[in-house]
Amino acid sequence: CAFPYAAYSMPASWLHSRLHQLFVPAAALNSFLCTSLSCYSRFPEMESPGLSKALRTAAFAYPFLFDNLPLFYRLGLCWGRARSCGQETLSTSHSYHLLCALLTGFLFASRLPERLAPGRFDYIGHSHQLFHICAVLGTHFQLEAVLADMGSRGAWLASQEPPLGLEGTVATLGVAVAGNLLIIAAFTATLLQAPSTCPLLQGSPLDVGSQAKQQ
Repeated sequence: CAFPYAAYSMPASWLHSRLHQLFVPAAALNSFLCTSLSCYSRFPEMESPGLSKALRTAAFAYPFLFDNLPLFYRLGLCWGRARSCGQETLSTSHSYHLLCALLTGFLFASRLPERLAPGRFDYIGHSHQLFHICAVLGTHFQLEAVLADMGSRGAWLASQEPPLGLEGTVATLGVAVAGNLLIIAAFTATLLQAPSTCPLLQGSPLDVGSQAKQQ
C-alpha cells in the first residue's frame, strides 16, 4: 500500500519532503524486516510461545503503523474540523479500513472468543477465521479509500508534484520482491540443513511433550 499512499494519500505539508521521498524505499526495507521476523518467529514457537507470538505480531504491526502514517497524520489534522479540512479530509472507507485493521490485530493477539469458551469455536468462529475475515474486509475498504483519494486528490496532486516514475516504481517493487524471496529461501535452507533448530519439525506437539516428560 506504500505505492498508492505515496502517490495519492500524502498530506499537503509532506509533499516534496524527505519523508515523502523516502517513504516507498523505507516501506520496502520494512518488508524485509517483516518477513525476517515472521520466519524467525517459528523457531522459538515451542520453547517460548509468548516470544514467538510477540515477534509475529510486531512483524505485522510495525509495517502497518509505518505505511499508514499519512492517514494517521491526516486524521489528527482533521479531527473535529471535517468541513474545513479541504484536501486532507479522509473518506469513510479510510475509517472502515483502519477499524478493520485494528480488529484484525486485536483478534490475532487476543485469541478471542475461543479463550473464553475452549472447544466451542474449534471449527467455526475462532479468532483465526475472524481475523482473516477482518483482514479481507480491511483490504477491500483500503482499495476503496485509495480510489476515493485518487478521484478527489488526483488532479490537485498532479499540479503539486510530478507523478512517480514508472522506472523507479518497478525497480523498488523488484528489489522488494527479490529481497523477500531471498529471506524466505535463507530460512528454508536453514531448516533443511539443520531441522533440529526448529522443534516443530521434530514431531507433533504431543510427541515433544511426551519426550520432555521422559527426560
